[in-house]
Amino acid sequence: MADKDRQEHVGPEPDAAPPAAPVSGSADEATAGDSPAGDETTPPQAEQEPAPAPAEDDRKKWYIIHTYSGFENKVKASLRQRADAYGMGDRIGEVLVPTEEVVEVRDGKKYHTKKKIFPGYVLVHMEMSDEAWHVVRSTPKVTGFLGGGQKPLPLPQEEVDRILNQVTVTKEKPKPKVIYRVGETVKITDGPFSGFTGVVEEVNEDRATLKVMVSIFGRATPVELEFHQVRRPE
Repeated sequence: MADKDRQEHVGPEPDAAPPAAPVSGSADEATAGDSPAGDETTPPQAEQEPAPAPAEDDRKKWYIIHTYSGFENKVKASLRQRADAYGMGDRIGEVLVPTEEVVEVRDGKKYHTKKKIFPGYVLVHMEMSDEAWHVVRSTPKVTGFLGGGQKPLPLPQEEVDRILNQVTVTKEKPKPKVIYRVGETVKITDGPFSGFTGVVEEVNEDRATLKVMVSIFGRATPVELEFHQVRRPE
């Protein structure tokens, strides 16, 4: 009876947990292995660096200041000295009095001179601030910024480029100071037709030449002359 009861109670053993797989290496090596698929470790995100500050020249703009006529160069020198004295040399940069080269003819000779493009005005390349505005505005012989107020508008870059190009072009090819007009009577002072009087038929300012109709033996003849070879009759 005891054996029978023993047989009735003996059944299949409950499923035992499978033995753990053998682990090779140390515990540190096990944890340092690859993560399971789909559970990739995301690297820490690098801290975002602040945007670099604009370069010093990028912060500067061109402004026009009004001065007493005839004191443009004096204002330029004074403003440069004041900017350095007030420690504003990094904010107040180039000071420009735009000029163009011109050719003046006197007594049949060419003389190269400089002519101000904008009499009574000076260009300043500066980073605008209350301090910089005060240094410029209080410079002797300066009457104010073009545009007025303490927040004057900068000059558009295309306008600056046009002015600087005009300065460069006239330096390479000076303009004639005296401009003649078609139909004007001129007297020839140099060359084989010196002493003749004629009428201007064409004017070429780029080349500083004229086409003058001169009467030679009663016949109108075109003669090409340079500006310095003629003058207006007195």
